[in-house]
Amino acid sequence: MIDLGTPVAAVLGDQPRKRKAIVEGLGIETVGDLLHHFPRRYLETGKLSDLGSLREGQLLTIIGEVAASDTKSYTDRRTGKPAYRVEVLLRADGAGRLKMTFFAKSQWIVKSWGEKLHPGRRGVFQGKASQFGQQWQLTNPSMVLFGPQGSGAADETGALLSMETMPKFFPIYPLTKGVETWDLQRACAFALTVLDEIPEPLDDDLRSRYDVVGRRQAIEWIHAPDEFAQVSAARRRFRFEEALTLQLVLGRRRRELMAQGAQARTGGVTRILEAFDARLPFDLTQGQRAIGEVLEAELAQPHPMHRLLQGEVGSGKTLVALRAMLRTVDSGGQAVLLAPTEVLAQQHFRSISAMLGDLAGGGMLGGAEESTGVALLTGSMTKQQRQQALLDIVTGDAGIVIGTHALLEKSVQFQDLGLVVVDEQHRFGVEQRAALTDKAGSPPHVLVMTATPIPRTVAMTVFGDLEVSTLTELPAGRAPIQTNVVPLADAPHWLGRVWERVREEVGKGHQAYVVCPRISGDVVETGQQDVLQYDEDGNPIAPPRPLAAVEEVAAELRSGALNGLRVGVLHGRLQPEEKDRTMRAFQAGEIDVLVSTTVIEVGVDVANATAMVLLDADRFGVSQLHQLRGRVGRGGLPGLCLLVSWAGYGTDARARLDAVASTTDGFALSQVDLEQRREGDVLGKRQSGGRSSLFTLKVLRDEDVIVEARRAADELLDQDLALGQVPLLRAAVEETERSVESEFLERS
Repeated sequence: MIDLGTPVAAVLGDQPRKRKAIVEGLGIETVGDLLHHFPRRYLETGKLSDLGSLREGQLLTIIGEVAASDTKSYTDRRTGKPAYRVEVLLRADGAGRLKMTFFAKSQWIVKSWGEKLHPGRRGVFQGKASQFGQQWQLTNPSMVLFGPQGSGAADETGALLSMETMPKFFPIYPLTKGVETWDLQRACAFALTVLDEIPEPLDDDLRSRYDVVGRRQAIEWIHAPDEFAQVSAARRRFRFEEALTLQLVLGRRRRELMAQGAQARTGGVTRILEAFDARLPFDLTQGQRAIGEVLEAELAQPHPMHRLLQGEVGSGKTLVALRAMLRTVDSGGQAVLLAPTEVLAQQHFRSISAMLGDLAGGGMLGGAEESTGVALLTGSMTKQQRQQALLDIVTGDAGIVIGTHALLEKSVQFQDLGLVVVDEQHRFGVEQRAALTDKAGSPPHVLVMTATPIPRTVAMTVFGDLEVSTLTELPAGRAPIQTNVVPLADAPHWLGRVWERVREEVGKGHQAYVVCPRISGDVVETGQQDVLQYDEDGNPIAPPRPLAAVEEVAAELRSGALNGLRVGVLHGRLQPEEKDRTMRAFQAGEIDVLVSTTVIEVGVDVANATAMVLLDADRFGVSQLHQLRGRVGRGGLPGLCLLVSWAGYGTDARARLDAVASTTDGFALSQVDLEQRREGDVLGKRQSGGRSSLFTLKVLRDEDVIVEARRAADELLDQDLALGQVPLLRAAVEETERSVESEFLERS
C-alpha cells in the first residue's frame, strides 16, 4: 500500500522519460500531488453524436479513424508571428467524414500532433461543430486515442486504451510536453487501487452541515466518475475545503488584530472635526454619514481598526477619510495619508488644505483658533522643504501628514501616529504598509481605500482580514457622463469628429483630457512597420500600428486639429516640479487640453473638465477605463468620454469597450472585469510560478461556497481559535499561513 506522500514514481511504472516529464513539467512529485491534479473536463464516451443531424455550436462526440493529415504554416494576423495548423480528415464510424483543425503557435506542438494523428489512428474526439465551406468541422477538439482496436496492447505511444476499456467519462487533464492525458488517467486509476487511508480534515458533523462528501470519495469521483453529478459533488468538496482554509487564515488574522492593544481615539483634545463639519457647504450623503459613524466608533475602541473603504468614482471617499483623520487629531494623535504617486499626493495635499481652509493653519498667522498643520512629504522635495516637513511631523505640529513612499524611510518619525490611511492600497505591498504602521508607539488604526469597486467574493477572499465599507451613492452635483466607442476600424474618419467635439467643449469654456497608453512612440509588439505580412489566405496584413503616445499626440494636436488651443503635457518622466506646475495650471484653467498618460487615473479633481478622449482605449482594463472616465463631470457639468479604438467588432477588446460604454455602474463593471480576466490577474500570482493563488476556487462562480466557508470558519474559530479539535485542518491552515498565498493575503 502507498500513501499521499509516496513518490509518484511508485504508480508510473518503468517509464523514466514519462516520470521526468510529469515531475518536472507538471510539478507532480508525490501520489498526493498526482491525485490533486484534477481533470479540466471529461469526454462522455458513451454518448456518441449522429453526424446526420448536426447544428452549429453542438457539442459533438464521435469515434473515428484518421484518414489523412496535413500540417500548414501561416502568419498570425494579430501578432505578425508564425503560427501553424494541422488539418485532419476523420472517417467517423458509420457516419461519413469530418474535418478537424488544430491550431498552435509552436512547432513542437504541431509536430507532436502530426505524429499522433497519423492515418489509421483511432480514437474518441469531442468539440463544438461548425460549418466552413459547406463542410462540418471541429476546431481544436479534445481527444483520446486508442491502441490497436480490441487488443488493449500498447502501440508506439504507449497507449493501453481500446474502446472496450474506455470509461464512460474519460478525464482530460492539464498536460505538459511528453505527457498525454491517458498517462495520468492510468496512473490515477492505479493509485486509487493501492492507496492507503486518506486523511480527512473535515469531521462528520461539518461535512453533514455543509453538504460536502468525504475526501476519499471526492478523489475517486473527480478522477473516475460514473455520472456527472459525482464530478459536481467532488468539485464542491475541494472548493469548500480550500475556501474554508483561506477563511480560517483570514479569520484568525482578524481576531489577532482585534486582540492587539491600541489607543482609543475618542476626540476631546480639540474640536476641529466639529468646526470642519459646520463649514461644509453641502450635506453629507447618507452613506458618508453612516460610514463616518462606523469609523468614529471603531477609532474609539482599545483595539486597532482595520477597514477597507471602497466606492464609486467620485463618491466622496477622501472626505470620509479626512473626517476620520480629524477625529484622530482631535484625540491628540496624528494621521497619515499614503498615496502611490507624487501627482496623487500633491493633489490630496492641495484638496485637503483647501477643504480645511484656516483649520489647516496650525501654528501659523491667520490660522483658526483650533487648527492643525498639514505636511506634505515626497521624494522630490528640496532638502530645506524636507527638513521642515520632518520637523513638523516629529514635533506633532503636523496633525495630518500626506506623502508617497518617502514616508516609509527610517528618517521619518512621528510624535503620536494614530491613524494610517492607505489610498489605492493595491499598489502597496505588506512590507510597505508595515514599515509605516511600525512607526507608531502602539498599533495604529488602519483605513485602506480603493477607487476600484471590488466584487463581494473578492472582498471576502482577498480582503478577508478587513471589515469592508462601501459607498454606493454619489454626492449631489455629480453630472451624468455620456460614453461612446469610436470604432476607427470601421470608420477612421470619425477621429476628426472627436477633435471637433473637444473644440466644442473648450469653446463653451470647459477643459478636456486626452489619455494615451504611451509616453513616446512605442510600436505594437513586433516594431516592424515596414515588413509586409500575409495571413493564411494570402491576404496582406496591415503593418502593426504605433500606439498613441503623449509627446507625439500633443505635437500633432498643437499644429493640427487643436491648433490655437492651449495644450499641456503630463506623464511620469517629467520632473516632479514640472508635473506639479502642469496640474496647477490645468486646475487654474490655464490649459485647455491636457494630454496625459494614466497618471491622472485617480485623485485628480478638476471641476471644469467635461471631456475625455481615450486613445487606443482597448489597451486599458475595464476598471481603469471607469476610473479614468471618472475624472470628468465632477463640477455639476455633463461629462463626455470617447473611447477611441482600432479594435474590430466581435473582438474581446471591443466587447470590453462596449461594456464600459453601456453603464457607469462601477460594481457591474468590476464583475465584467473579473469575468474577462484570468483569476491570477485579479488575485495575485505566486512569485515562482505565475499561477493563480487559488487552486480550485473561482471567486465569481463560487460565491455561495465562499459565503458558506466564511460562516463555517467563524463557527470553528468562535469555538476554538487554536483549532485544537480539528488538528488536520489546523495543519492546513498553518501551512497556508506560512506559504506564499498567506503573504499575498496579508497585502490587503
